[in-house]
Amino acid sequence: MFRFLVRLVLTALALWLATAIVGGITLYGDSTGGKFVSLLLVALIFTLVNSLVKPIVMMVGCALYVLTLGLFGLVVNALMFWLTGWVSEKLSLGFTVDGFWPAFWGAIIVWIAMWVMDLLTPRRQEVEQ
Repeated sequence: MFRFLVRLVLTALALWLATAIVGGITLYGDSTGGKFVSLLLVALIFTLVNSLVKPIVMMVGCALYVLTLGLFGLVVNALMFWLTGWVSEKLSLGFTVDGFWPAFWGAIIVWIAMWVMDLLTPRRQEVEQ
């Protein structure tokens, strides 16, 4: 559970980074605390979208993955980011994504940020039996 919460906070930080860098991705809120809670909720939505919807899209678009040598994955990641923005907007969380290209660049920034954070966080030692 602790690992999930840490991962959620790291995802929220990556989403904040995307809002700071990419025009077209905005985060609204009255206070810093409100924005942080909003980012945590958006990170939870992002995690759910990537866990539930993305595998289905990947299965349906399997041929496109092979045809484009995996580049279709960038489009899928952008669509998942855009879907997260749409759901967040419908839930009035203050996180919006204004189109495909901001979603595309936002997804790349979140992916890179999460990759770097994964490199910096220590791995759990497996117990040998």
